[in-house]
Amino acid sequence: MESSVSTSSVNTGGLRNKAVVYPSPVAKGDRHLWGIYILLVFMGIVELYSASSRLVRTTTISVYNPILINALILLAGLGIIWILQRTHYRVILKYAPAFAGLSVVLMLITIFAGKEVNSATRAIDLKIFTLQPSEFLKLSAAMMVALFTAKFQKKGGGVENTGVFLSAALILVFCAMLAPQGLTNTLLLMSISVSMMLIGGIEIRKIAVVMLVYVLCFLGYLGYTHIRNSYKTENTEQVSGKKDRTGVWSDRLDSYFGDGPKYEEPLTSENRQEMLGYMAQANGGVFGVGPGNSRETARLPLAHTDYIYAIIVEEMGLMGGIFVLVLYLWLLARASSIASRCSRAFPALLVIGMALTIVFQALFHICIVTGVIPVSGQPLPLISKGGTSVLITSIAFGVMLSVSRFAVRTKGDKTDIKNEIEALPESVRAENPTQL
Repeated sequence: MESSVSTSSVNTGGLRNKAVVYPSPVAKGDRHLWGIYILLVFMGIVELYSASSRLVRTTTISVYNPILINALILLAGLGIIWILQRTHYRVILKYAPAFAGLSVVLMLITIFAGKEVNSATRAIDLKIFTLQPSEFLKLSAAMMVALFTAKFQKKGGGVENTGVFLSAALILVFCAMLAPQGLTNTLLLMSISVSMMLIGGIEIRKIAVVMLVYVLCFLGYLGYTHIRNSYKTENTEQVSGKKDRTGVWSDRLDSYFGDGPKYEEPLTSENRQEMLGYMAQANGGVFGVGPGNSRETARLPLAHTDYIYAIIVEEMGLMGGIFVLVLYLWLLARASSIASRCSRAFPALLVIGMALTIVFQALFHICIVTGVIPVSGQPLPLISKGGTSVLITSIAFGVMLSVSRFAVRTKGDKTDIKNEIEALPESVRAENPTQL
């Protein structure tokens, strides 16, 4: 990084109470991150066109409507990225708690007055579009764990108990809000938090305690819902319109651990989505049938969202599926490289948290579609159709690019490092624990 400094080229969001000197940013952000973003968007446009045939066939919309709408959402996402990558990550530090608070408010609105989607209350209907607050919650969780872990770094290594407690308590509160919607987002949030704690320097024994608490709380929730449902059944009370999510989890686990191979199971209304997804992937072979030539897209439910990876493998084959997987792993590797070279703890943990949020969601989607884990719903970031998911993923990319531009490298000029330290609040000036 250049040793020149700037006091005016950085969007500080009105943070300056005194003259603060900022290190000059890198001109365009990390090229690898931009390259991954462009490739994922291109894949999304191509595959969404193919995967939307069932959606077009079962509605009165034009064949081009899904692509045009998604293109507008992607354009809005690009605008978010452009703004954030020109904004110093110190602004993100200041507004992370407010973003988390907004996420909680939106989630509470969803719980009490939300729209039911796939037998669970998941969205807020804004007439023009629907908002999925669970996506906000996942991103804000990564931001806040990064903040707590950086704020309570110990000089001799490790994280103070206060930081561990705040991180774990926040995740448990968020998981309690997500649990009624389904198991996947709950496990995803726990996985992201544990990974960030490990990278952030929290001692293994403390992480083990946190994981034990997670497991006990999860089992406690399952026990509570089982007792509640048993009580309602014994008293012949009707469960309102929707099936309890624990029953759905139980059915999916029974199907996952069922006897015999999947190809011997008959096609039923319960396993239709799962079986057609497997058929699509088997039809793709090694090199695929080519873009636009999918056989199963017209039959596969949610091919444009929760099962779009099956269409990717069908049309682009095993090689195309591996290519998409490598893109997400490349994103995580690049974020890890940026994090390991940051001078301060907060930008390092922030960039890795954003990457983990995207990559873990992608891995969950791929594992669900390929049958590695039980069936659930999870969009593929920047590829699946979905407004909230695309916008939240764009925020994550924008934050990563901001860190890549403004965070001082460990081998940078000493003046730049000094200026960065002085620009940050005293509570988050700890050195980067991820340095290799």
